[in-house]
Amino acid sequence: MNIIEARHLTKTYTIGSRQIRVLDNVSLSVTDGEFLVVEGSSGSGKTTLLSLLSGLDKTTAGRIFIEKKDITDTKEDDLAPLRNKVIGFVFQSFHLVPSLTALENVMFPAELRRDPKAREKAKTLLKRVDLDPRCDNFPHQLSGGELQRVAICRALINRPKIIFADEPTGNLDTENGRAVLKLLLEFHKERQTTLVLVTHNFEIARMADRMIILKDGRITDFNSDEKHSTI
Repeated sequence: MNIIEARHLTKTYTIGSRQIRVLDNVSLSVTDGEFLVVEGSSGSGKTTLLSLLSGLDKTTAGRIFIEKKDITDTKEDDLAPLRNKVIGFVFQSFHLVPSLTALENVMFPAELRRDPKAREKAKTLLKRVDLDPRCDNFPHQLSGGELQRVAICRALINRPKIIFADEPTGNLDTENGRAVLKLLLEFHKERQTTLVLVTHNFEIARMADRMIILKDGRITDFNSDEKHSTI
């Protein structure tokens, strides 16, 4: 079953008198439980595509379906519960709330759902990623690798069906990057979560079930080969 379907997506931005087309007639589908990599050079439209698929941004043209529901014109008030329940997002720049501790950052999405077990679930996740001693630390007291692990726990706390990850290793050194990627893939396999990961790292792309390559806002190549490597 396709959990994500995009039909003829186009995204343009107006800068002064110019129109910049970032995505140009992009269509794709993602099956439930798949690990899909979106690969391409800087400026190819990868982040824009992820933002549209996750409902963080609106298309100029085209339609987007999540679990067969058309979310293209859905209002923000209606999109927020969908993102909180069905979608988890891991950003390159972490996007943690600086005034909240690591534990509170992870708890936050579950608290929005009034989950009485939010604290318990957050502690379990942080322990899983070896951060239980850092529960009471604020983001400025954590390393880059620790920040990204907290961000992944936050994305996972509501057990979303889809994880969107935008260059999750981009701000990390090689060792921490590998650890973060390993963590994402472990959760993907254990929970059968659909994982859509943006990267320009071809080594990471080779680990996916499937890869699409973006160039100048268009899909230039599909790759459906089996995984070639492991972490």
